[in-house]
This record gives sequence, C-alpha cells and structure tokens, in this order.
Amino acid sequence: MATLFTNPNVSATHTTHISSFSSNNPIPSLFHLKPSIHSQKLVPFTAIICSLSRSRRPEYIPNRIPDPAYVRIFDTTLRDGEQSPGATMTSKEKLDVAHQLAKLGVDIIEAGFPAASKDDLEAVKMIAQEVGNIVDQDGHVPVICGLARCHKKDIDAAWEAVKHAKRPRIHTFIATSEIHMKYKLKKSKEEVIETARSMVRYARSLGCNDVEFSPEDAGRSDREFLYQILGEVIKAGATTLNIPDTVGYNVPDEFGQLIADIGANTPGIENVIISTHCQNDLGLSTANTLAGACAGARQVEVTINGIGERAGNASLEEVVMAFKCRGEQVLGGLYTGINTRHIVMASKMVEEYSGLHVQPHKAIVGANAFAHESGIHQDGMLKHKQTYEIISPEDIGLFRSNESGIVLGKLSGRHALKARLMELGYEVDGTELDDLFWRFKDVAEKKKITTDDDLIALVSDVVFQPQVVWKLGDVQVTCGTLGLSTATVRLIDADGEERVACSVGTGPVDSAYKAVDLIVKLPVTLLEYSMNAVTEGIDAIATTRVLIRGDNIHTSTKASTGETFHRTFSGTGAGMDIVVSSVRAYINALNKMLGFKNQSESKAHAGKSQI
Repeated sequence: MATLFTNPNVSATHTTHISSFSSNNPIPSLFHLKPSIHSQKLVPFTAIICSLSRSRRPEYIPNRIPDPAYVRIFDTTLRDGEQSPGATMTSKEKLDVAHQLAKLGVDIIEAGFPAASKDDLEAVKMIAQEVGNIVDQDGHVPVICGLARCHKKDIDAAWEAVKHAKRPRIHTFIATSEIHMKYKLKKSKEEVIETARSMVRYARSLGCNDVEFSPEDAGRSDREFLYQILGEVIKAGATTLNIPDTVGYNVPDEFGQLIADIGANTPGIENVIISTHCQNDLGLSTANTLAGACAGARQVEVTINGIGERAGNASLEEVVMAFKCRGEQVLGGLYTGINTRHIVMASKMVEEYSGLHVQPHKAIVGANAFAHESGIHQDGMLKHKQTYEIISPEDIGLFRSNESGIVLGKLSGRHALKARLMELGYEVDGTELDDLFWRFKDVAEKKKITTDDDLIALVSDVVFQPQVVWKLGDVQVTCGTLGLSTATVRLIDADGEERVACSVGTGPVDSAYKAVDLIVKLPVTLLEYSMNAVTEGIDAIATTRVLIRGDNIHTSTKASTGETFHRTFSGTGAGMDIVVSSVRAYINALNKMLGFKNQSESKAHAGKSQI
C-alpha cells in the first residue's frame, strides 16, 4: 500500500481507502494522513539519491496500460504552453520541440489546436507526418494529439492534422462546471451531455480509435453530473478521460479524492484511462498531479518548464523527477518512460523558442537548482554531494563546470567547444556549430575569460533562432547629450542583397530600431524590452529580449474561450555591445513574425492554385 509518509507509526484521522477500481489502477492510496503525536521520526531512506526509472515501456493500447504502475506522460507544451503571452513558436520551432519531446520519451504529444488557424493546423500536420512516424530504437513512437472543442468543425480540423501519425489522437472538451455552463456555454446539463456524447461518437466515426475527453473545469463541477457525463462519453467511445483542474482551484487531498471518486462511481471506468491536467494558479499543480496519480490516474498532462496560460501548468520535469525520486518509496512504485537525461536540453529549447525565461529558483531546471552558496551547504557538498542534493545533475543531462578540465579561450578549437557544450546540455553540430564557433572566437578575442554563461548566451543567439529572413550586417550609432541619436543599419536579406537605412531617435536603440523599420517596412508595435548582463564585469555579454506584435495581422483563436487574439512574437539577442544585442533581438522577433506571414501567404497561394 502506498502512503504519503515513510513513518511506520502513522495514524489516520480521516482515512479514505481507494480500492482497485479497475485493472488499470490497482494501486490503493491513503489520504488525510498525519504522523502520530508520539512518533515523528522518519525511517531512513534506503536510497538517498534518486533511482533510475524502469526502462521497459509497456505496449501502447489506447484504453488500457498492461503495467498498472506505468504512468503515461502527455506533454501539452505545444498547445497549452504556447498559449502563454509571447510564447508563439514558428512551425520549424514547434517541429524541433516535438523531436526533442520524442527523444525525451514523451508518450503523447499534444501538438496544438488545429482549429485555431491554418498555421496551427499545418504545424500539427507536419509534426504528425514527421515525428509521429519515427520509431526509436526501443520501438517507441509518440501519440500525436490535436485539441478540439466539441464542435464538428474543430474535430474535423484535428483529425485532418493528426491522421497522418502512426498513432493519432483527438482530444475534445466541453465545460461542465455550473459557472461555465451558465455564463459561457449558456447550456443546460442535458444539452452539454448530448453535445459531449455526440462529438465523441463523431470523432470515433472519422476512424480515430483513440479519443480523449475532458470535462473543462472538472475541479469545480458537480460530482454526480461528472459521473453521468463521463459515463456517457465512455459509452460513445472515449478511451481516455482527462480531469482538468482548469483554474488551479483544488488542493492535493481534494483533487486526489476527486480522481478516486470518479474511479469509484463512473460506469464503465474500467474501460478507459484516467488523466490529470492541473493548472498552477495556487502553485499546487505538481502536488495535485501526484495526488491524482496516487488516486488512480495513469496519464498526467504537463508542460516543459511548466509554461501555460496564466500561472502555467504542472511541470514535466518536476512530476517526472518526483516519480523517479520517490516512486518506489511513497508513490506506490509508479514510474514513467521518460529519459531524464534529455530534460535540460528540452528545457533550454523551450525557454529560448518561447521567450519565457525560467526563474533561477525553478525546481529541477532553474539556474540555482544545483547551486550552493552558504558555507554550511558548501562544506557538506565537499564532504558528500548527497548531503544537499537529492538529484544527481547528470541524471537530467546537466554537468558541472570544470569537471572535464576544459578551459575555453581564444586558442580553443571546435572539438573543445563542442565538448563543453555537451556538458552544458547542448547538442550542437554542423553549420550551427560553425556559426557558434566563430561567434565564440570573436568574444574570446575580447575577453580574458569566457564563462559558461557566455557560452549559453551565444547558443541562445545562434542556435535557438528563427529562420533567417533578415540578417544583421552592421550597425553604427552616434549618441550623447550634444545632439539627436542617429543610427545607420545594414541588413542582408535571404537572397544576400544588402539594404542600408539611417534614422534618428530618442536614443541609440530607438534610432536603430527605426532604421530597421525603414528597411523591413512592416508595421509593428514594441510591447516589451528587457536586458541583462549574463556575467560580472564591464566586459560582460548582454542579452536582450523583445516582444512585438504585428499590427492587424496574425490572429488566432483561444481554445478555452473561442475569442480571437493577436499573436505576439519574442526575440532574443546577445553581444558585448548592448546596441548590437538589442538590434539582434529585434531582428530575430521580426524574422519569427515574417516567417509566420510568409508561411500563411504561401499556403493561401497553394490553396488558390488547387481550386
């Protein structure tokens, strides 16, 4: 029996025994436990450091998992994660992230909301065709999923996008809480049930044998109504029931009990997989997800770095490492198929492509996650690393500085640079390595010491950038108190043609941006501008992030509300000159937006030519 403590003298004030309610979920759990007043001492752990997860992934069957201890990882970084303001990714970037998720070993990739726009549909289709048909050396191929509201048009779009995958899935949803049905849907309970039932049946009729259903805002829904609607969609052919805490309202005991009650009271529950989707509005998404798994859920919906609407989602790295570290001891032996050594690379890729920086104290992947500053902690670490680390950084693909003995400088070669990048979690090769090497040499010529932070900033500026439409050639500014700031900018287009423009502005960055605008000729609004130095000292590399919005272009539809919104695009740049790094960031944001614009226009032209 799995409990939430390792104390043998645990007493229960209010114990709810969750029995084995299906062949998929035989592991019982206990809730509302508290330690005995007379004995607070915990039993020493047999394994101090996190143990390796089981390597054998069970056969994929849509509505059943052969190993009852296996938990499927459903990643929604490319759908819910991309709904974060400013997190727009191009199709190429989404494809890169999907490849990394497959390498990570994610079971299901929710690649997007195809009905949101033609761009989204094509991006999901591309992922389904490419990533959804690559079988790795262990025989694993991820399920490719598309989200759809309970509308035929949405479901048609989702099926059009995912049907090209070896394992396609349609994920459809409708709100079930009283407040949503009354004010958003303006439908009765009977109407909602009929809509859900008919749309799940319609999705199955298209030839999709893997259909997930979500009762939106389940955390605030009436229990009896939930049991009823879930029972009906099971009869209609749903294979997975996802239970969302849409607004992050629940606490762990409450959410775990919700999952348990659904398992105990929903007719036909033994024929489906129960899933969780926990938002982080109260900072409880990871705790709620683990509580749901202990209560019988065998799929958890998460995102890389926990990105998503509002306060975000349950974080993949936190949930997976919790299973890895505590699965055997307190989580009933639950495990996943994730190859954790690819976590760092996935985190950095999503951070750079989305433009959403990871806070330093973020669990698992934050910059301070394995940093030890206090004297007591440093002393303990020098004596034994496990005194203050429950996770080995190597387990998530992170290597400590100087362990290889490589010190990089202006005389270092490509092999040394590549080796150090590998230690930092970056797999860079080919032309990207060549471009990065020459940027590195340029910095090394100017700086006595090139740090890991310098390298990370350069990787962000060279590797994780959109397809080039415009490239910065040169920028020259004149500024100060004696006159107007003036900038001259030379840009190079994709065909190699050079364009030069001059402009004045209120400062060097403003004048440079106006010069770029004269060349690109695309009306945009600058929404955010931020800069920070990545290392100490007057010769530090500066990193700049900008967020822009194209005027009256690039609209999309929100899945939850159906409202139309204007996409925003982020860009980052790095350099020892703050004006240069600022211009690079602005051009990279423009390139991302232009990539969307060109992609949309080419698809529209292709559509007309077929008529």
